[in-house]
Amino acid sequence: MIPVNEPALGERELELVADCVRTGWVSSAGRYLDEFERRWAEYCGVKHGVAVSSGTAALNVAVSCLRLEPGDEVILPSFTIISCAQAVTKHGGLPVLVDCEPDTWCLDVDQVAARITSRTRAVMVVHMYGHPADMDPLRELAERHGLVLIEDAAEAHGAEYKGRRCGGLGDISCFSFYANKIITTGEGGMLLTDDDDWAAHARAYRNLCFRADRRFYHEELGENYRMTNMQAALGVAQLDRVDEIVAHKRAMAVAYTERLRSCEALQLPVEREWARSTFWMYGVVLKDGRRDAADVARMLLERGVQTRPFFLGMHEQPAFHRMGLFVAEAYPVTEMLGRQGLYLPSGTALTEEQVEAVSAAVLDSVAGAARRI
Repeated sequence: MIPVNEPALGERELELVADCVRTGWVSSAGRYLDEFERRWAEYCGVKHGVAVSSGTAALNVAVSCLRLEPGDEVILPSFTIISCAQAVTKHGGLPVLVDCEPDTWCLDVDQVAARITSRTRAVMVVHMYGHPADMDPLRELAERHGLVLIEDAAEAHGAEYKGRRCGGLGDISCFSFYANKIITTGEGGMLLTDDDDWAAHARAYRNLCFRADRRFYHEELGENYRMTNMQAALGVAQLDRVDEIVAHKRAMAVAYTERLRSCEALQLPVEREWARSTFWMYGVVLKDGRRDAADVARMLLERGVQTRPFFLGMHEQPAFHRMGLFVAEAYPVTEMLGRQGLYLPSGTALTEEQVEAVSAAVLDSVAGAARRI
């Protein structure tokens, strides 16, 4: 079985985690935690890094910085993971959705402009599957309307927009270091910002809003979103070779594209001229609407190849419908991607021979799906 996204870990990771255990600093304080926060912020060109327990936690902390009032709106793509919209509703805001571009799969900037109202407080932009969103027009919109620009860069470690790294392009950015991400801490995340007040709030919020001068006296309610020093040790080891990992991801994408570009039934990932994608996941979309990605995924699994479907849009989630959100809303590109898109094995442990085997299985499965039509 070829797994969909297996991380490559080595001796350096083992060495640093073992060192952390030997020191006894295994919980939410220690030198690896400080180093990981500092170095990841520097890597992205941002002043403050605040490590947390997951990418979802990072999104929640970021939205908490906005101090939303009831009815305040945050614009975000329907094509994303549920954590994005959930972070807004958790803090009393109203998520307002837009569709995505059919080629980069990132949010449609023109639709963002059309959805801004007097209640809009922020735009949450998601860099999708390693490809950056078009940030300049979003920054212009944010500045013109006095909005906060939140980057969800969970899938874009090392990706670049016009020579600048994702995570350093918004007012607040959020990362995930889950096991399938480009660099991993097993579970974990981080918030980045240049704003001193937001950074101080984030550090307090992730630690139940304990006060430094009076620990068990709480003026605000926070969460336990702490990252452990052991997780950070793993992250430091991964960060030591982030450029190598990104280069491997890009080479893997080239190898897939060379093998699949002749298949007219598949839309392959793009890379805009202003972007340097990391191809976190190598996604493909079945062009013929009569072919269902789930059917192709089943055929691939029979051949020993794991896949994952693309996101199902926020506007199609029953949990939000029960809250009265997004009822009868339609986002055609998101809906098409959710039914016709899937991503192939893309883990950093994937070998060239496995890429060859996956590609052959994909071509065979797509041809088999066509015969069934």
